[in-house]
Amino acid sequence: MTAAAAGNAGNADHRPDAPLTYGHVLAVSMPIVLSNVTTPLLGITNTAVIGQLGQAHLIGAVAIGATIFSLLFWAFGFLRMGTTGLTAQASGAGDKQETVAALARALLIAAVAGCVLILLQKPLAWLSFTLIEASTAVEGEARSYFAIRIWSAPFALANYALLGWFIGLGQTRVALFLQLLLNGANIALNLLLVSGMGWGVPGVALGTVASEAVAAGVGLWLALRESGWRMAALGWRLSLDRDGLLRMIAVNGDLMVRTVSALFVFTFFTAQAARAGDVILAANQVLLLFLNMSSYLLDGFAFATEVFTGRAIGAAQLERFQDAVRLSSVWAVGTAGLVTVLFALGGGAIIDAVTTSVDVREAARLYLPWAAAAPIMGVACFQLDGIFIGATRTREMRNMMLVSVVLFLAAWAALTPSLGNHGLWASLMVFFAARAVTLAAYLPALRRDAFPPMH
Repeated sequence: MTAAAAGNAGNADHRPDAPLTYGHVLAVSMPIVLSNVTTPLLGITNTAVIGQLGQAHLIGAVAIGATIFSLLFWAFGFLRMGTTGLTAQASGAGDKQETVAALARALLIAAVAGCVLILLQKPLAWLSFTLIEASTAVEGEARSYFAIRIWSAPFALANYALLGWFIGLGQTRVALFLQLLLNGANIALNLLLVSGMGWGVPGVALGTVASEAVAAGVGLWLALRESGWRMAALGWRLSLDRDGLLRMIAVNGDLMVRTVSALFVFTFFTAQAARAGDVILAANQVLLLFLNMSSYLLDGFAFATEVFTGRAIGAAQLERFQDAVRLSSVWAVGTAGLVTVLFALGGGAIIDAVTTSVDVREAARLYLPWAAAAPIMGVACFQLDGIFIGATRTREMRNMMLVSVVLFLAAWAALTPSLGNHGLWASLMVFFAARAVTLAAYLPALRRDAFPPMH
């Protein structure tokens, strides 16, 4: 079965007029979970490949370069989220032209933004290496990585748009296929260029650029097949419609502010841990792995929420919208509770597996309850994000994220002087809770606006 056929098979069970079940939510969620799991494997492989060269500064250079682009591209994560919401609504409404146009507009924005990043590569490199202090040897290799990897920008952003589009259609198995293709090609090319041809750090960067280009090309081909070539041509013409383009720009602009604000919180969290000393910094980084692991699971249900709520709004089906919220939330809360229990009982073993430092192990165990509580504390805001993305109510997401950042900083200022790192973790829990409470306050208005009463 081809990737497109697999996606269609998975999509057939959740037509807008079909009853929504727990199984449908799980069918959409699990490919996303599996896709997320492949991402850290890529980082591990890259480190292992470059580590075989036996020079520590090369490992550091790849780590710094990858971190820079993770942060840089994450700021454009709105292309995934915004495209999912707009596509799900158009699909639910049965508007095939608008469904294709949503992808065309996202790809247009990705192409323009990617080219701008390439044009601005010198000031971006200057800013990145000014903020990140490294040895001369590490920085020299990292700059080589940067100079090559920056050329992947249009392809990387296009992949965000393509993933968002297929997720919006409910074809998460195609999204999984593309993610596996991307990471698999990257691993294979790095083995060839670094281990086989000895190209070192530039080989890692070049392998990443090539794999992003391959994934984008295959994804575009699958999208054209899915939409039909004639419909694709109509969608591309419609993509330049002024109102539609302005709506996508507004949605994506709101989501960009939201994403950068979230990035600020976690960057600030790490910076404050660094001020507390190397042991606290290392312990917190180990515990942040717990948050990442839980997000791999919970993101799948949040993505399913985006798909089903967006389609319900597009089809004007209030009952289906309520079913989507209820069913996906039951899965998400149940999973969050299970993960919290597992972290509480087995967190010590995970910590020991990650680090051999006695001091770091002791510190991480001291703050483990916070990391164990994070899935339960964060599940509501993840689910609400999914609802609001599906509804494309991004202005509220932007505004409530800004309010939550302010509350996070207020909690940090109030708690850390007396509680230290416990106060820092408590502030992060306040951030999660603030996002949930503020978005929940807007949920009744969202429902009224999306499903106005019949007269």
